[in-house]
Amino acid sequence: MREILQTTDITDLSDQDIPSVFLEVVERGWSLTAADGRVLTDLRPDAPGTYVDRLAEETTINGRGMTDYDLPAAPDERTPRLVRRCLAYVCACLRKAQVEFGDTQMKAYVSLSFADTEEALLTSNVTFCTPLPDVRPYIPDLEGVTDAAVAEISLEDCSAWS
Repeated sequence: MREILQTTDITDLSDQDIPSVFLEVVERGWSLTAADGRVLTDLRPDAPGTYVDRLAEETTINGRGMTDYDLPAAPDERTPRLVRRCLAYVCACLRKAQVEFGDTQMKAYVSLSFADTEEALLTSNVTFCTPLPDVRPYIPDLEGVTDAAVAEISLEDCSAWS
């Protein structure tokens, strides 16, 4: 992921980088579940689910694949646009979380991997969670992930990109 971020222009991220369906999620903001999980309001299921812990609840509800059907297949065109979309969405959501919850505890996770299809196009997933002292980290060995490019992003990271 470091290499991808180093070779992609991620300066001046804005809402214009975010697909409209994800921008609507940002605009509707955050809410708390009965278990105090921090979730994006627009992504909450109609019926509450059962989760092992708050981490599972947050990552399950907040996790989505980023829209990419409209992006070109050529990696040199697809990768930077997909990365910009993910990071713009992440930063907008993290800024909204700070306003809503009054802190910067929320973390975002962006993963990039190749689809298991004939075209093997680069795809991405984004989720959010709050690290808790009594719950294992979302990705315990982030540096050890080998089947995807993964980044943990905080609000502080976003200040350099927007």
